[in-house]
Amino acid sequence: MGERWTPKSWRHLPIEQVPTYPDAAALGAVESQIASFPPLVFAGEARKLKAALGRVAAGQAFLLQGGDCAESFDEHSADNIRDFFRVFLQMAMVLTFAGGSPVVKVGRIAGQFAKPRSSPTETLEGVSLPSYRGDIINGIGFTEESRVPDPRRQVEAYRQSAATLNLLRAFATGGYANLENAHRWMLGFVKDSPQSSRYQDVAGRMTDALDFMRAIGINPETHPEVRTTDFYTSHEALLLGYEEALTRVDSTTGDWYATSGHMLWIGDRTRQPDHAHVEYARGIKNPIGLKCGPSMKADGLIRLIDLLNPENEPGRLSLICRFGADKVGDHLPALIRAVEREGRSVVWICDPMHGNTIPAGRYKTRPFERVMQEIEGFFGVHRAEGTFAGGIHLEMTGKDVTECTGGARALTADDLQDRYHTYCDPRLNAEQALEVAFRTAELVKAERSHVERPRLDAAE
Repeated sequence: MGERWTPKSWRHLPIEQVPTYPDAAALGAVESQIASFPPLVFAGEARKLKAALGRVAAGQAFLLQGGDCAESFDEHSADNIRDFFRVFLQMAMVLTFAGGSPVVKVGRIAGQFAKPRSSPTETLEGVSLPSYRGDIINGIGFTEESRVPDPRRQVEAYRQSAATLNLLRAFATGGYANLENAHRWMLGFVKDSPQSSRYQDVAGRMTDALDFMRAIGINPETHPEVRTTDFYTSHEALLLGYEEALTRVDSTTGDWYATSGHMLWIGDRTRQPDHAHVEYARGIKNPIGLKCGPSMKADGLIRLIDLLNPENEPGRLSLICRFGADKVGDHLPALIRAVEREGRSVVWICDPMHGNTIPAGRYKTRPFERVMQEIEGFFGVHRAEGTFAGGIHLEMTGKDVTECTGGARALTADDLQDRYHTYCDPRLNAEQALEVAFRTAELVKAERSHVERPRLDAAE
């Protein structure tokens, strides 16, 4: 890998998980068009997220990252965005109040359109077609025409991302994120949940805290931070032509930033150190995530850290671990020890979804208890190693879908057919996602009582 980086230096290297477009000229025209569009996010926002993730790396905050498996064009609506944002705020509130930790909020949204696939083709009733790779590339309909990669879809993805970001910013700063609103939503969940008695204590503590804040004059009218929140977006940087088109120079620093999202990550299938995706990611200054599956070895991880975060900048690199409930104890300790031995600053994140997918008849599902077992195992390893479990990374929705079994309502494989709406992988529904937050909050609280966190300089 050469030393000189440009937004297009990745084009000279091997690449995985990319479609073959039938019309190269049309693809080039679309990429040029997108390169003329306004940025979706700004360099200053990405720097602010990096600083927040630096606090997560130091054990001073906890990262909540989650959202759709793959965003779709057909399901893009204000209601869907609102429902996702609402349950995400509730989860953050639970982690803050019950876990006693500030929460950095990062959504898998406004850009999560491209999906890596385990096979380039899929077969249905004896017919084989190219795999669906996300709405930014081709269509989900099982026809030859739908599965042809179409570069015009990138323009639609950009426009949908812009509209989604516009609404998210309005929600985050226009009063929808008011702590008192989130408190009332939580009371509604407590009332309806089968585990209401377990959650009533948290709701009561939230009431007491808000009453105390009002009594001493801290309310939405006098303190804007009570009615607003910082919310960031993230997605997998898979379709590099699209990412290149939205890579811009920051006028204040002269650095290159990806303006398609605040945080981008490299998938487990595209993290080869001498390939295109790592080359692209190493040159942008955004916070970067790196998926770490069971095949990741300690020496390979250190090599990737050297490439992606050579200056050892806190908050720059997050390691998103996706091993499976039965493998986290076998693989994670060696990676943690290597990182600690080399003195590297990283954020450790648990992705308990991708390693726990199982077949259930004609569906794929993820058992809720396996999801929680991986999170619990992740925390357990960090507790044993004396390091910080920095966050969780979930595929989830604000809708009442039936895609993952288990949870408070004990969904079974027979329930999957009721509301199985995902375009790709099974997602936690709103109630299951909130239950993960409650149970994870207990782990965060226990971790805080066992590990002494260093104090950060106020200037940081």
